Amino acid sequence: MAECAINRWAKGKFKGYSAGSHPRGEIHPLTLELLNELNFETAGLRSKSWDEFARPNSPRLDFVFTVCDQVAGEVCPVWPGQPITAHWGSADPAAFEGTIDEKRRFFQKIYREIETRIKLFTSLPFESLDSFALQHRMREIGRIKPSEDSDN
Repeated sequence: MAECAINRWAKGKFKGYSAGSHPRGEIHPLTLELLNELNFETAGLRSKSWDEFARPNSPRLDFVFTVCDQVAGEVCPVWPGQPITAHWGSADPAAFEGTIDEKRRFFQKIYREIETRIKLFTSLPFESLDSFALQHRMREIGRIKPSEDSDN
């Protein structure tokens, strides 16, 4: 979800990648359903390990956001190039228990959290912020939660 959202809202300023500490090998069907409903191109998406992006020959990362609440306690790889990092914790929608409609609503809620943060991030005045200020702003964005009663 984050990869699609950043690639949409960054409008070419950034190239987003999504990866996890324990990839499942496939994208959750409700993630694909939601992304398709939101008119994202999903054909090239795949489940990836964050280890792919910690190798010396991996794409250069300027920013790294961890989004799953479970990741906050894990030791992240050492990222080549020392990108600016922040934790933007959200619940793992795949772990949510409920009816199929409740699960769909929960996936939408998590997508809105991620999208709200990404919109705020991509609207930052990057040219006028040093790395310390960027780090501070990224951490502030991670504390923002969209309104529970807003519907998309």
